[in-house]
Amino acid sequence: MSNEYTFYPGCSSEKMASAANMENSVHAMCHMVGIQLREIEDWNCCSASIGYAGGGQLPRMALSARNFALAKQQQGDKDIVASCAACWLALRETNERIHSDAKVKQQLNVALGEAGLSYQGDLKIRHLVEVLIEDVGFDKLRSLVKKPLKGVRIAGYVGCQTNRPFGVAGDNYENPRYLDQMIEAVGATAVPFAKKVACCGGALAFSENEKSCALIKDILQCAVDNKADVIVTPCPVCQLNVEVYQEKINKLYGTQFNIPVVYYSQLFVLAWGGSWEQAALNQQVIPAEPLRKFA
Repeated sequence: MSNEYTFYPGCSSEKMASAANMENSVHAMCHMVGIQLREIEDWNCCSASIGYAGGGQLPRMALSARNFALAKQQQGDKDIVASCAACWLALRETNERIHSDAKVKQQLNVALGEAGLSYQGDLKIRHLVEVLIEDVGFDKLRSLVKKPLKGVRIAGYVGCQTNRPFGVAGDNYENPRYLDQMIEAVGATAVPFAKKVACCGGALAFSENEKSCALIKDILQCAVDNKADVIVTPCPVCQLNVEVYQEKINKLYGTQFNIPVVYYSQLFVLAWGGSWEQAALNQQVIPAEPLRKFA
């Protein structure tokens, strides 16, 4: 299988945006494992979370369809890969609607036609974790480890969006194992974590913050109860919410949470011999001190 993929980075990974650390570590990780990501030129927002709040179905899906049309035009039949869970969900939903609903496909192509574009629904949309699991494989991921993260206890927080409605093929919806397997692949300990697919509130954190904080508190408490040193996630919305609201949750509930929340890509870069900066661990809000000795 080719190691080249069409890459959709998403808005949150832009320079100085909330998930810039994910973007930086993803590129370092892919370089180390031999994955080539070819970014779509002139890509636009996929309309993820906020696109469901208003504006209608067709405008929301037309944004994703434009990215597909550009990808097909620029890079042919290469799979489109997203590193952001929300982007992957929005892109995949649109692509599956184009496949399954002829009326939606026709309407979207009318919209795309205004920009001289069209899309027939013939590309595959994948999350980067699917590429790592299905195309690279855990044996290869383990073989690259130079500095096993021994002694670090990590809670694998999958969140909602890489788990439902699509999920990772072959995994369990209630107790997905792929993130635990990634933790184990770098030599760390995956702790039992009953909240691994619990919702952090997502975009609710912006509009109904205290309700979201209540959800996040339960996630943090579960990690602490299981003596986790670090929480790891594949989702930039989860990472943002669970990391940056700890101080507010401590004020609301009298707790003392101060647990780092990182991306799986950061773990791989560090375990594969990368520096603190290559792993973008210098960009954390809560310093990932339990990992520093491996840098």
